[in-house]
Amino acid sequence: MAEDSAGLPSDYQFWMQKLSVWTQASTLETQRDICLHLPQFQEFLRQMYETLKEMMVLSLVSELRENHLNGFNSQRRMSPERVRSLSRICIPLVTLPDFGPLVEALLTYHGHEPQEVLCPEFFDAVNEAFLLKKISLPKSAILCLWLRHLPSLENTMLHLFEKLISSERNSLRRIECFMKDSLLPEAAACHPAIFRVVDEIFRSALLETDGAAEVLACIQVFTRCFVEALEKENKQLKFALKTYFPYASPSLVMVLLQHPKDIPQGLWHQSLKHISEMLKEIVEDHGSYGGPFENWFLFVHFGGWADITAEQLLMSEAEAEPPEALLWLLAFSCSPGAGHQQRVQTMVEVKTVLGRLTKLFRSPTLSAKDLQAAAGENQGGDPRPPACQQLVRRLLLHFLLWAPGGHAIAREVITLMAQTDAIMNEIIGFLDYTLYRWYHLCVEAHTSRKLAKELLTELREQASPRQVNE
Repeated sequence: MAEDSAGLPSDYQFWMQKLSVWTQASTLETQRDICLHLPQFQEFLRQMYETLKEMMVLSLVSELRENHLNGFNSQRRMSPERVRSLSRICIPLVTLPDFGPLVEALLTYHGHEPQEVLCPEFFDAVNEAFLLKKISLPKSAILCLWLRHLPSLENTMLHLFEKLISSERNSLRRIECFMKDSLLPEAAACHPAIFRVVDEIFRSALLETDGAAEVLACIQVFTRCFVEALEKENKQLKFALKTYFPYASPSLVMVLLQHPKDIPQGLWHQSLKHISEMLKEIVEDHGSYGGPFENWFLFVHFGGWADITAEQLLMSEAEAEPPEALLWLLAFSCSPGAGHQQRVQTMVEVKTVLGRLTKLFRSPTLSAKDLQAAAGENQGGDPRPPACQQLVRRLLLHFLLWAPGGHAIAREVITLMAQTDAIMNEIIGFLDYTLYRWYHLCVEAHTSRKLAKELLTELREQASPRQVNE
């Protein structure tokens, strides 16, 4: 049997070259070649399968594990060439249940060579099988796969993005299931290197899409899953938080990581003020923790704080002056690239709108015109920048969901607001994220929740025919 198996690696190279030619061309000559060689290829696969079974998978697994324990004892160590050859032979067999233990042993095997001993095609085959649910491996093996082979981690992220894009009408609760099913949040919590790669891919996607709301929502869902996994993983405190966020302010990260649900609601205002003060010091006083975009990117990971800010301001007493710290946080959250003067102007606009809305908040009867007037721009002033317009729309939507008189006019107001498909999708995204956020906060606002669900269903139905026509 040893003689029969000795030629397998060279036969493997031959058949891999054949397969490459067969998959790249569909000529008559190629089809003839396939017909000619197919029985031999089938025999090769059968021989490889039988050979490996007779070599006993379990004995190879034991040998790999002993090899790992032997360390630098070269006399008892499996040669790198043999390990690499074994990984090549396993490529077509990774989905066979009999070879699962061997695949796992290879992934978790660590020699003492300066370069990777397993062939990249082996990593590719295992990762593809994992993504297509053709193989079941423990988390530790998947973690080794992504740590040892960056393209596999990148392809997993690409696969996740494709899944999310092809499922536009899925709720964020369903997207959260996709995230957890991918194992990416758990793997990111287990090792900071994986988190930083995933985070950088999200950052690039955000920049390439000019801050698309869909990408922001995915980042926030991923962060929630990551923090949940981190809390479980870090009971043993394997890694310091700074290793996950090496360029961010440690004190800011600590505050943002606190889940609002774990803080008494009466202290939310204090937490928001603290977050705002720390961000403002870094951004406007040119602190040592990156520029405005980097700190905004960190803040939007935990986007729920911005929405809580808007809700707190809207539900404050009409006579109360809106706190400058909370106004600054709202202005920064909607437009991180704005200069100081533009941010001040946004704060002035938002303060004016809030003043009008808080006066209307407890009014039992309202009209759509009342809200239009409250949100309207001051006569004779410069038009609001797009980011400020979007912030005002979000304030109006929060108002409609929370104000007693807002429920009756919600549909009319939204019809007036949704003049374009972009704004329609913006409103849909807002409602979806609000329901997702309330679910995790355990918000007990039955009437508001019911209205948000109804509006979301209706708007999605309205949006679908538009997309079909386009």
